Amino acid sequence: MKTLIVGAGALGGTIAARLRACGADVALAVRNVESAELLKRSGLQLTGIGGAASIEPPDVRVAPLEHYFAGEFDLIVLATKAKDAIDIAPTATRLLREGATLLPIQNGGVSPLLAKRLGDDVVLGGLSHIGATMVAPGVYEQRNAGYLLIGEIGGGRSRRAEIVRDSLRGIDARITTNFAGAIWSKLLLNCSVTTIGAVAGSTMREYIVLPSGRELFDLVYDETLRVAIETGATPEAMIVEPIPPGGDARDGWVADIAQAYGGAKPSMLQDIERGRPTEIDFVNGYVVTCGREAGVETPANAAIVAVIRAITRGELAPSPTLLDRIVRSIR
Repeated sequence: MKTLIVGAGALGGTIAARLRACGADVALAVRNVESAELLKRSGLQLTGIGGAASIEPPDVRVAPLEHYFAGEFDLIVLATKAKDAIDIAPTATRLLREGATLLPIQNGGVSPLLAKRLGDDVVLGGLSHIGATMVAPGVYEQRNAGYLLIGEIGGGRSRRAEIVRDSLRGIDARITTNFAGAIWSKLLLNCSVTTIGAVAGSTMREYIVLPSGRELFDLVYDETLRVAIETGATPEAMIVEPIPPGGDARDGWVADIAQAYGGAKPSMLQDIERGRPTEIDFVNGYVVTCGREAGVETPANAAIVAVIRAITRGELAPSPTLLDRIVRSIR
């Protein structure tokens, strides 16, 4: 199978290196000629969990997306930021052979949004649970024993998903028959753990001990869960069951989340600190959109979207004081 990885950041570079190390026919698409030339000189060097892989420059096929030919690829993996994936997808699909597959692997609602625009016969749902960093262009480190989760947007098994899974050699790729549930399981945590941390400028373990931090976490999580259920999704268990227990048992359930995810610096906060666009519109913003369509009010998610946008415009700075401000605004 001839595969194109769009995006040579931490995730795209890691996937490309793993595939090429296993002998797969894989190419990389990058933003411009300068980026392509840099990778052609450096090759791909991967270390970390899963073992090292070194792809020397002659074995790296890399070019801007527009330099590839129409109908050239059997599989295109979108490994960019969410907004870039939405923008690039129409161009990328023209590079697919008839009956071939586009696989977005971003957080949030990217896969279903693209399936609505391009057709679920073209788009296969994907989510990444792989943690990786780009040390320098062409130099990557895999940080966890994560995996790619793929599945049909509408659910169920398919021969297509099996073919794509088997083609991703060197990558732990797993099939779900409940892709909608998988999306919402990850959204439940991204909307609360990650985004609230970006607002507060801290990890979950730091903000959850604040009264306003815990209150906002509960508000956002429960609101997101209501939207998920109203859309007909059945979220799947991750570290914890998606439906929290009642009473005092909820404290232990929150503690389990904080133990598993609460020590990491939120990726959205890292984007803010580096001056990069955030994916807020595809995380909490996606919940607001789905809530509107389903007739579910989403004041907590909407307030967080507004604050993150203000932060990215430079009007606010991440701070724990913003948590109390949001909670007071929606009481």
